[in-house]
This record gives sequence, structure tokens and C-alpha cells, in this order.
Amino acid sequence: MAEKKAYEVDGWLARPDPKIAIVLIYGPDRGLVAERAKLFVAKSGVPADDAFSLVKLDAAEVERDLGRLLDEAGTISMFSARRLIWVRDAGAHKGFAEAVKALAAAPPTDTQVLIEAGDLKKGAALRSAVESASCAIALPCYADDGRSIDTVIDDALQRAGVSMGLEARQALKRNLGGDRLASRSEIEKLMLYAHGQETIELDDVLSATGDASSSSADAVVDAALLGKFAEFDLAFSRFVTSGNQLFPLLSTALRQFQLLDAMRSAMDLSGKSAGAAVAGAKPPVFFSRRNTVETALTRWSRPAITAALDRLQAAVLKSRERSELAEPIIRQCFMALAMESARAARAR
Repeated sequence: MAEKKAYEVDGWLARPDPKIAIVLIYGPDRGLVAERAKLFVAKSGVPADDAFSLVKLDAAEVERDLGRLLDEAGTISMFSARRLIWVRDAGAHKGFAEAVKALAAAPPTDTQVLIEAGDLKKGAALRSAVESASCAIALPCYADDGRSIDTVIDDALQRAGVSMGLEARQALKRNLGGDRLASRSEIEKLMLYAHGQETIELDDVLSATGDASSSSADAVVDAALLGKFAEFDLAFSRFVTSGNQLFPLLSTALRQFQLLDAMRSAMDLSGKSAGAAVAGAKPPVFFSRRNTVETALTRWSRPAITAALDRLQAAVLKSRERSELAEPIIRQCFMALAMESARAARAR
């Protein structure tokens, strides 16, 4: 059944096809992968507390015993009409991919197999095995864009029965993105902080979601964005020594480059100047950052922005796979961005 586009995934999960025997949920946003996997389990109709109907495996277990997946998929449930095999932490396991391929050739009728995986490039063995099977589907999960973040915020506001001012929403979005679970955690913290209020205002967001950390993250990203090596080195060192988590640097950079991409596209299609693109940006660019964004737009072409987004996504994955090396991985990523900006500035 091949692969769904990223924007189609939520729609499919709202009404999953029970005839699909193998469901692969994968991508660099591991928080979103986990969230969507739990949603699929809830929609499957299989009792989550029945260890005979819902079997949880690790991909490494299947790699050590390649017959395990086929055996489990072929087992008949004694207490429910359907069974679900939930396999986690799949990736570059060649043996596991072969087991999935064999299962797809003779799919079970009363059992579904759910597979959680990290980022899988096009042509990866596991992706190929799923995408080439008529009984399987691959669902990609990428870092939240602006529209996805708005949906998450709106859902939380609706559940809490509160509204949010425009400035408050813009400030909150600047602190979110990149990882779905991290975003939900920040939003839930804000909802708890504002409990009993009818409207969430800017001061609530700044108090509840740590604006100081966000500001210092912006300083790091802006310095790299403009190729200011000395400023970057100082801002990055301050950010690290302040005890901040490093991931907000990547999520902040991803949001900034996604916004740049939209504005640069408007410039290329309509011939707008950088100033006009910034003035017409939605959501609006904060006044204090307009000069920075305008300068960046004159340096970064769309192909360069696309390459930067790919580099950042790779850094997200690498820093999670090797958390003990997160600091040098992220520093190297930002230094590469700063070099690209400085190179573009010299070429003008």
C-alpha cells in the first residue's frame, strides 16, 4: 500500500484500515512516533491490558530470533477476536526487515503488526519491505511545522476551556516544535499554570514556559543564522553553562528555517523584497528580530534553506542516538550553518 504523505497520517489514523496487516510508524520525531503508535493501539480494538492479545516486542529481540515475529503473528488469540504485535525501536536491523518481508508475503488475517522506528531513509530495508507490500502501510513522522503546532495548542485550549491571545500564542509557538511529546509537555505545563483563568495572556506564557531559555536559544540560532562565529561561540557556551537542555536549540532553529523557507518562497515567486516578505509574514515576525530575518533572507536561498533543514533533522536524530555526544553534535551543526551564512555573505 506504500507510504502516506506526512499530512495524510492523522487522517488515516483517525480511521485505520483493519485490513492492513503491517503498520510502520517512523521518523526523526520520536515523540510523535510514540504518540501516534499509542493512538493506533487505542483504535485497534485490542484490549491494552490483555498480554495475550497485545504482545510487545523489541526489534532487537526479533533480530536475535527471526522466527519470533512469524510465530507471534500466527498465534491465535484465546480471549479476543484480534491480536496486535507491537514492535518498538526498529531501525537498521537487516534480519528484522527480512522477517517483515516474509510476514508481508503471507500476512495473518486476525493479527496486526505495529512497528515503531526512528528515521528511515528512502530505500532503507524496512521501509522498502513495508512500502512494497499491498498489506502494509508506512506512516512518516516529521518535526511539527507551524500548522501542526497550532493544532496541538487548539486541542489543549479546547480541553481546558480557555482562550489565548495572539501575542501569547506567538510566544508559545516560539518555544515549541521539533518534538511532539516535548511540545505537549510544555503546553500541559502552561494549562496547569493558567488553571481557573478564562484567557491565557503573554505574561502567562513567559512565566510558565521559560522565556529566558527561549531568548538565549534565539541568540544562539541568530548568531549562526548570520554567520557571526564569535557571537555564536559566546551564546552557545552561555546556553550550555546555564544548565539548559540542548534540544530547544534544534527545535528553535528548525522553526526559524521553516519560517525562512516560507518567506523566501514568497520572495522567489512574487519578486518581493526581504523587507516586504518579513512585513507580510504570518505569523508576524517579532519587531526585535525583523532586521535579523531580513538579513538572513538576503543570504539564504531556498536550496540552502532546504539543506539546512536536512542538517538540523540529522542533528536531532544523531543527538538522540548518542545523547552523551549531544553537545559536540549540536555545536558542529550550528557551526556548519554559520559557515554557510558567512560564505553566502562574502559571495554577495
